[in-house]
Amino acid sequence: MGCGKKTGHTTGCVCDVVRAILDIQDNVQEDDCTCGSNCFMEPLGAIRPEMKKNKVNTRVFVLKNADGTPFHAFFKGCGDACVSIYFRVEDVFDNCCATLRVLKPLGEDKYPVDLAGKDSCCIDLNKVCKVEDFEATNDCVTVDLSCFCAIQCIEDVNLDLC
Repeated sequence: MGCGKKTGHTTGCVCDVVRAILDIQDNVQEDDCTCGSNCFMEPLGAIRPEMKKNKVNTRVFVLKNADGTPFHAFFKGCGDACVSIYFRVEDVFDNCCATLRVLKPLGEDKYPVDLAGKDSCCIDLNKVCKVEDFEATNDCVTVDLSCFCAIQCIEDVNLDLC
């Protein structure tokens, strides 16, 4: 299975994982699970069990392009570079398309982390390590999940969603 290539499967693994995340988010339960940290861990909250007391409602994830770079999207309402690599799945449709909510990366003391590189063309991976929390934005992006080669789940959080 390659990035965006059909190999007899109707969808790719990234699509399957995003569907699973949506299912897990839609079926938030109060189970006491302290399991590991992969994208298929259930219930929502299993990635960071100490967050379960906060009624988590989102599994934060990053998508990776064929060259290994993180996929990014823009959002409104920040200073210089309003770019993020963090997402929450809102919907999966038409076999392998998804609507993703862009999440604002926050650092120490809940200040936004500017992930843009020096030339504003790419993500500064050194800044990614400074992200400690996330905030929901009102910006979404629609993607074809078959175009991505990897997905990495980051953590389960409680976002103030309408």
